[in-house]
Amino acid sequence: MTSVLYLFGAAAPPVAEFPRIVRRAQADGWDVCVGLTPTAADWLVDAAPELEELTGHPIRSRYKRPGEADAWPRADAILFAPITMNSLNTWALGLTSSFPVGVVAEGIGKGIPLITMPCVNSAYAQHPQFARSVAELRAAGVSVLYGDGGFVPNEPGQTRPFPWDAALAETKAFVSGS
Repeated sequence: MTSVLYLFGAAAPPVAEFPRIVRRAQADGWDVCVGLTPTAADWLVDAAPELEELTGHPIRSRYKRPGEADAWPRADAILFAPITMNSLNTWALGLTSSFPVGVVAEGIGKGIPLITMPCVNSAYAQHPQFARSVAELRAAGVSVLYGDGGFVPNEPGQTRPFPWDAALAETKAFVSGS
């Protein structure tokens, strides 16, 4: 039986790599469902048909209506990467104004394996709320891949490859160990 992975992304540059990352996750045996923050959905509007064809599931960036059937199977794990400072802080504070943040906030209580990897520059990372949010999510059992072995912030305006290998490996390991 195939495990279901919800792959969520916020509006950070690595979200543009989702078609490639979906293929990689599928090669590892995942049935992938893609969820995006509203801005990330806007960024990927041209890639949406490809992502829906690859996954066989609709991309979601909004809550379903009350009484509407869920379009996705139940998640075995959720990887929220890249996650911005805004979405990370919103999640840690329990504010559920966007679909992906609402799902992962509820996922803590449901015991779903949750893995996240921020994508923030070093200026954002200096904000005191960021460290508090990382600590809060880790205390709630979320695997936050930040620092050694995960995402290390770059200087504003600089880019480097996003460590997708670490995110996918941690997701597989976290699910196997849960």
